[in-house]
Amino acid sequence: MLRIKLQKLRQGLTKSITGAVALVFLYSGNDQPDHLEQVLQRGSLTMLTRNGASSYYLGADGPTGPEYTLVKEFADHLGVELHIEVAVAFNQLSGLLNSRQGDLIAANLARTPEREQRFNFGPDYLETATVVVYRRGQRRPRSVEDLSGRKIMVIAGSSYEDALAEAKETVPGIEWEPRSDVGMEELLLAVSDGAIDITLLDSNIYSLSGHFYPGVAIGFTLPGTLPLAWAFPGGPDYSLVERAGVFIEASRKSQRLQKIYNAFYMPEKRLDRVGMFQFLQQVRERLPDLLPLFQEAAGAYGIDWRLLAAMGYQESHWDPDAESYTGVRGVMMLTRRTANQLGIKDRLDPEQSIEGGARYFLRLRKRLPSRIVEPDRTWMALAAYNLGMGHLEDVRVLTESLDGNPDSWEDVSQRLELLSKEKWYRQTRYGYARGFEAKKYVENIRAYYEILIWMDTQDHPLLIADFQQHTPFTIEIAATGRSRGNALIFPGSP
Repeated sequence: MLRIKLQKLRQGLTKSITGAVALVFLYSGNDQPDHLEQVLQRGSLTMLTRNGASSYYLGADGPTGPEYTLVKEFADHLGVELHIEVAVAFNQLSGLLNSRQGDLIAANLARTPEREQRFNFGPDYLETATVVVYRRGQRRPRSVEDLSGRKIMVIAGSSYEDALAEAKETVPGIEWEPRSDVGMEELLLAVSDGAIDITLLDSNIYSLSGHFYPGVAIGFTLPGTLPLAWAFPGGPDYSLVERAGVFIEASRKSQRLQKIYNAFYMPEKRLDRVGMFQFLQQVRERLPDLLPLFQEAAGAYGIDWRLLAAMGYQESHWDPDAESYTGVRGVMMLTRRTANQLGIKDRLDPEQSIEGGARYFLRLRKRLPSRIVEPDRTWMALAAYNLGMGHLEDVRVLTESLDGNPDSWEDVSQRLELLSKEKWYRQTRYGYARGFEAKKYVENIRAYYEILIWMDTQDHPLLIADFQQHTPFTIEIAATGRSRGNALIFPGSP
């Protein structure tokens, strides 16, 4: 029986990218090298961070995230390797930095007056605001007065606690529970499920993660903005801080900062709220039974299970009994002809369907010219899964005739719709095809794939739950402020 365990995920994420071990930092004495010199002599820079969409996570192609990307480029600027140390809780970051287990904190950290007393900060690289998030369908909070009497939970030691403490001075009825054992994903899901009424988070984090929780919305935004910056050890040594300042300023002038922001915070292709709601609903209801089958087939054939599951959702919404008017059937919607070629006896058997879909996908990917590299190779194989290899080759020929690169998915995808236009499909070997559908097919799978990667690498409660027994993932509510003896329940199924 396969299950995703939170402990294993956290252990994996705390390993450095290059397998670095604990560091020893020497700061005492005038004869010691300064912080920058230590980093250069050591040949590595250690980033202290949190696992999350706004900081660092493991994507389809390895480590990624806004903070990771920027710090990685800073390490490249210094000519050193980057090591990653992931704190289990947000309030552990300061202790790790003070004990010199890292060189800087890069974790969507707001530069506040209180923190400036403890750390040296680099220049601001982004400004954010604090938003109050509530559950759609409930009474919308429009001001701090509306927070009185609401069940509020926030991350302990965060700027959100400071904001609530300030609001409480004028609205004494505001109570909240600070938690160090949960992340933003758990809190957003708790609001979405109605387990709590309110949470607070940065506007940039909401822009990254909010669409993953279609049941939540912004009630209002607190006044003012918060500057985000890297935090370095406090004290008189500003050598690394100053070098970071030079790097940030150069990145700002070259528009690199803006490009990183656009890449993560302004993606062009996202599911709409309805599509996201439906997807997450099926993560609860249907994925638990199929997850071991996706993982088993993926392991047997060397495919990422999250990609295979994304294909299955696009094909059938993970419905083992799905059948289209054209006669394709099962989780992976195999045609009778394809099933016969693969030796599949029962297309409605989820195990056979998923295993057959994995083999068919690999067969298509193998047929592509070897010069097509990843990830383009995968996206083209997906298009062939939907469209057929013949039509894919037709559009690649058209792409080349129109001075595009037939080995580039970006170039090929832009011309897929030509297969439905007579002027163009008359020039092809296989004729008309609904190329625009194949383009959308691949876009959707990529979107589902990214969501599953995001959930799989960020301690998401829906993937931490014991899928085999549909055991609820729970957060116990402490009895603080007022009676809260109940528990937050994140059901494995509704």
